Amino acid sequence: MRGAGSDRADVLVGARRGLRDRSYVRVRRTSRWPPTLLVDGIPCVRPVRAAADFAAHEPSPERVRAILAATVQKCPCHPEDLRAELHASHALRNPAVRAVLNELRVGVQSIAEGQARDTLRAAGVPEALWNPSLLTAGGAFLARPDAYWPFAGVALEIDSEEFHRGVAEYRATLRRRLRMEAHGIDVVSAVPALVRDHPQELVRAVRAKLQQARARPDRPEVIIRPYR
Repeated sequence: MRGAGSDRADVLVGARRGLRDRSYVRVRRTSRWPPTLLVDGIPCVRPVRAAADFAAHEPSPERVRAILAATVQKCPCHPEDLRAELHASHALRNPAVRAVLNELRVGVQSIAEGQARDTLRAAGVPEALWNPSLLTAGGAFLARPDAYWPFAGVALEIDSEEFHRGVAEYRATLRRRLRMEAHGIDVVSAVPALVRDHPQELVRAVRAKLQQARARPDRPEVIIRPYR
């Protein structure tokens, strides 16, 4: 997981074991012994347990957001599964963990999306649906934008520069955008660096699109399935 660091290794041991930290190994005592998975011959916990244990001891809100978002995005883990594990690990005592969990439960799935949501909410922009599935009027899958304002037919796409290193990924992004625009959806495009370093530009762009939508005679005919 990006953002977790690799200079320390957390090792779970029984609650009554008398072992101590040594070198890069950090001992974590637990009375909740988890199922284990073998990874390259090393017994490991499931990602959701590792993420919950990480969040329980991590003071940085940004690192908490990075790890929990990556766990939901990259692993077969629903936010409610993560919530249960965070509760069992007592990580929900941390306000930063509760805030990130709320983001995940409404559909936010990345650091950039979380930062964009914070920025837009602080600026008074109406709340969007995050990562909803959009279908055509006939029921065919259309796209899953990062954010969507149903009352305006406006979508926000935050495209990672890393993801677009290849021609195939770049073309796939353009085709998705063209499909949405062909169905009458206005698309605001951004990259994580813009969201982080120039948040007011994002706010101005989204506000302009939402304002323009008021003059449109109708809304895109799409079926919306909110994130579940």
